[in-house]
Amino acid sequence: MRSRVYLDWNATAPLRAEARAAMVAAMDVVGNPSSVHAEGRGARALVEKARARVAAAVGCKPAEVVFTSGATEAAAVLGRLPVASVEVDPTAHDCLWSQRRAGEGSRAIGWGYANNETGLITEPPAREAGVPLMLDIVQAVGKVPFSFAWSGAEMAVVSAHKFGGPKGIGALIVRDGVEVPAILTGGGQEMGRRAGTENVIGIAGMGAAAEAAQRDLEAGVWDEVAEFRNILDGALSSATNNTISVGKGASRLPNTLCLIAPGWKGETQVMAMDLAGFAISAGSACSSGKVKASRVLKAMGYDEAQASQAIRISLGPGVTKEEVLRFADAWCAQYRKALSRAA
Repeated sequence: MRSRVYLDWNATAPLRAEARAAMVAAMDVVGNPSSVHAEGRGARALVEKARARVAAAVGCKPAEVVFTSGATEAAAVLGRLPVASVEVDPTAHDCLWSQRRAGEGSRAIGWGYANNETGLITEPPAREAGVPLMLDIVQAVGKVPFSFAWSGAEMAVVSAHKFGGPKGIGALIVRDGVEVPAILTGGGQEMGRRAGTENVIGIAGMGAAAEAAQRDLEAGVWDEVAEFRNILDGALSSATNNTISVGKGASRLPNTLCLIAPGWKGETQVMAMDLAGFAISAGSACSSGKVKASRVLKAMGYDEAQASQAIRISLGPGVTKEEVLRFADAWCAQYRKALSRAA
């Protein structure tokens, strides 16, 4: 019996061996990072080592890294600014959301640098002076070159499990000199921006994964992933005359393929391929279980039917060419069956 093939790396990447080893080692560290004794200093050293590793991977200073429980918590900082209205720009592939501060003309802007559903990479729009910008670089870290230092953004959010770290740990990147409200207050950890005893085990795993991810990126590992993605894209797009490869030819992540298959619901595709031994998704994992047409695709101009017939296939360095071709054969066979049933 053939083993299952995991093609949902954008939802979560498999845990890296380096992260696992770092977490196991951290389990034996007894101290609280806030304690001044030797045991506490040992725990603090692990946290600061990981902070430096994450900073190197995202191109920022270690002091600009604030550990959180994940990207969702980090992004909530923007939501704590006084808001009078929320605006969405549909021309930006539903990546842009902005908040107008109550009583002021300036706005705080959150921008999805790399979209998790389509893989499209979009540079932030021109901004007014004094308008803070937060970048969502969750999908970009470790897959494409990025440096917070040259991004011009005041903040960015990162999630460890997207690049092979553990789930439940992430970071808010805050440029030096930028003041942000604390989400959790109390003990003053993380430079007063995130109270609570640090998740030393998760932080150690995130740091090790960030270092390994950056090493893979610099070694060109994702070039082969992009090659396999393009092979898959061609095979699936040629299955019929009316499939749509979203974002083909545009700047996008090297591993992501968003495909619209007219006449075949996205969630039905996911179930069919799951039974065939392949894990894919019908959109963002954050909205899994909610059978709705993709808001992102609708914002891009696709109609309700097309947006509900999309799937996302996301590869990673562990995926082989043989597995990609096997998926293509299985998907094409299932699509032909779906079309014949609908005829």
